[in-house]
Amino acid sequence: MAPKNLSFKIILGSSSMARRKILADMGYEFTVMGADIDEKSIRKDNAEELVVALAEAKADAIMSRLKTTDHLEENTHSTLLITADTVAVYEGIIREKPSSKEEARQFIKSYSGGQATVVGSVVVTNLTKGIRKGAWERSEVYFHDIPDEIIDSLIEEGIILNVAGGLMLEHPLTLPFVDTLIGTADSVMGLPRSLTEKLIEETL
Repeated sequence: MAPKNLSFKIILGSSSMARRKILADMGYEFTVMGADIDEKSIRKDNAEELVVALAEAKADAIMSRLKTTDHLEENTHSTLLITADTVAVYEGIIREKPSSKEEARQFIKSYSGGQATVVGSVVVTNLTKGIRKGAWERSEVYFHDIPDEIIDSLIEEGIILNVAGGLMLEHPLTLPFVDTLIGTADSVMGLPRSLTEKLIEETL
């Protein structure tokens, strides 16, 4: 099948496998560039402002790298840079990636029989036209009780150490313990599809 974006290019500014999969499933062809930023240096009081600020900072970092390495050729095709960020919020406290196995265990234990909010942002920058649009979306996840042996297996495997709040909805170990999702799975996984589509249209 031909990709949806024959008339424009996309750079995904994220090394997240989940985001790559979602964007590919949406029918787009893209290249990937990771954004190495010090996320801890950007602080905001609320999760919505934080995720947008982080996605913008990732875009700025990639843009400055592109300026030094390769000048975007002046052509009729637009190049869009898509960046995103996700945090979990538990009892009003913002949670980013767990800093240790102990913290990851504490995070997951707290979700057992409880609820977490996931706030995700998308920022689309049209590098050719100099237009940027960003927005955020929130979802709520309610969990059944999660047995200790499941938590142990998740910690041992280690993937959840790279995920905001240690919250990985799509993981085969976690999925059976999700009671209710208010919002969309792709938003929790790091790239809200409909929001991304809307921002792509707006920046083009």
